Amino acid sequence: MDKKKINLSVAIAVRNEEGNISSCLSSVANIADEIIVVDGGSTDGTIELANKFKGKVIKTDNPPIFHINKQKALIACKGDWILQLDADEVVTEALKKEIIEKLRITNYELRKQNNPQSVIRNPQSINGYYIPRKNFFLGKWLRKGGQYPDYVVRLIRNGHAHFPCKSVHEQIRVSGSVGYLHNSLMHYSYKTLSEYWDKADTYTTLTAKELLEKGVKRGVGSWTLYHIIKPTQTFLTIFIRHKGYVDGWRGFLFAYYSALHYPIAYQKYMNLSRISS
Repeated sequence: MDKKKINLSVAIAVRNEEGNISSCLSSVANIADEIIVVDGGSTDGTIELANKFKGKVIKTDNPPIFHINKQKALIACKGDWILQLDADEVVTEALKKEIIEKLRITNYELRKQNNPQSVIRNPQSINGYYIPRKNFFLGKWLRKGGQYPDYVVRLIRNGHAHFPCKSVHEQIRVSGSVGYLHNSLMHYSYKTLSEYWDKADTYTTLTAKELLEKGVKRGVGSWTLYHIIKPTQTFLTIFIRHKGYVDGWRGFLFAYYSALHYPIAYQKYMNLSRISS
């Protein structure tokens, strides 16, 4: 694949991803000038597999908000552009070609300027790109329910984007304009129910801690909000407004499980507040 005049880093934060990391890294090995892997204390074969792709492995701890390690990976990158990935994502051939072509055009336009750095700092310059993501759920790709196209900022100009590291669901923040790519990033997010609930356990715990930090009052009002109002809104938004019903029983389960996030998180919050009081 011709990638002349493209200087691209791939950044990934992992922990115990030996089942995913080879597929992820092999999908970008022929376009990456460097691969940065920040490992949060893996106890499986993740690091050994990353080394096979000549990735630079940075060992660290496993913070509750995993975006802290993603930010460490961004900081370690030396390429002009960074493609930030999760271990359970795969870059298709079509997406790789689009990335190379987009960056080639962008870099050519910068070289035509008298002062390229002033262009990069211009609020109107494109310093990042949204990529449409497909999400895998229990044996199929979800087509609706807000899961496709699931736009995520993943391709960024080095030094002009960062993770705020405040929430597990946050996007990369870009200084400057953000464009859009057209080809999809494949996200093998939930192959089994156990994978779903393992991740859900982490997310609900983080939400519970956020509620504790905000000092949410315990009582009928907050109980109603997190057991009835928010779950109902979530289910109707995913299943009805975003047409999750198109995905059949998978669409129903995804909407239902997403709604359960709130009562589960609230119960964890109640337990935490009792311990802290």
